[in-house]
Amino acid sequence: MSNHNPYIIHESSYADEGAEIGEGTKIWHFCHIMSGAKIGKNCSLGQNVNVGSHAVIGNGVKIQNNVSVYDDVIIEDDVFCGPSCVFTNVINPRAFVERKHEYKKTLIKKGASIGANATIVCGVTIGEYSLIGAGSVVTKDVPAYAVVYGNPARIRGKVNKDGEKVTYG
Repeated sequence: MSNHNPYIIHESSYADEGAEIGEGTKIWHFCHIMSGAKIGKNCSLGQNVNVGSHAVIGNGVKIQNNVSVYDDVIIEDDVFCGPSCVFTNVINPRAFVERKHEYKKTLIKKGASIGANATIVCGVTIGEYSLIGAGSVVTKDVPAYAVVYGNPARIRGKVNKDGEKVTYG
């Protein structure tokens, strides 16, 4: 790990000129931070994380291995992104049709947690402190504090700020 910066980046990773990386952030093996990307303070990016040039990551965010944060994905403070979770940015991609002008904004609000291998379809908002179950496919907005899982993900309960189940009634 190289530490000549106010952040730490492993020698196998690249941060392109023009990327903004906050103090105390740790970027592990084989990552690529593209020019224009914004990453806050005290974040941790696991192995093989890619951050697009129009992606924004807040403070205290933990992104586990094998996650690509594409353009127009905005992740607020204290969010957890589990291993291999997936963000998209185009609804109807085709290899032979240029659709960069059709990117849809995806917003992950403060304190939310996204489980391993969950897919977040572009254009949705994940509410504050919500919990997305592993392997879920999120196709519509998730309310604050909701627990969702399944394919498609559906509301299955509610949690408090600490992620503990809230009982009803």
